[in-house]
Amino acid sequence: MKNLVSILVLVFAVTFTAKAQKKGKYKKPEFSIEQKADLAVKKMTLSLDLSEKQQNQIKPLIMAQITGRKAAMEKRKEARKNAQKPTADEIYAMKNKHLDKQIMMKNKMRDILNKDQFIKFEKMQARRKMAGMKKKKEMMAKKKKMKKRKKIEEGK
Repeated sequence: MKNLVSILVLVFAVTFTAKAQKKGKYKKPEFSIEQKADLAVKKMTLSLDLSEKQQNQIKPLIMAQITGRKAAMEKRKEARKNAQKPTADEIYAMKNKHLDKQIMMKNKMRDILNKDQFIKFEKMQARRKMAGMKKKKEMMAKKKKMKKRKKIEEGK
């Protein structure tokens, strides 16, 4: 009986130790812009039942969107590396540019999709936005918790 208990304790200890070591982040594969656009168009095709013509019209829009997003991300990384914070005017200009791009994309999608597809597309966009807001809220809560812990540890 003692041997069984000691074996179980040993198994649990090894299991928890192994799980603790697997905390490394999962790294997503780096897809090319073309691959990302293909995947996005295929997902949209499944969701919206796009025709071949619609797929061919949407793909360049998606590629342009991905390219712009990637360029903006690189710009933010560089600014963060140089410890530069954007001014209020720069933030305003970035948000204004982003909203203009959203309006342009929405208008182009309205031209490409039929009425039912566009309504479904709008619902998909709203869901994605809500999911992003939820994720952002969780990240902010996590940051706040980490700051609180750091202050407690510094106080000791």
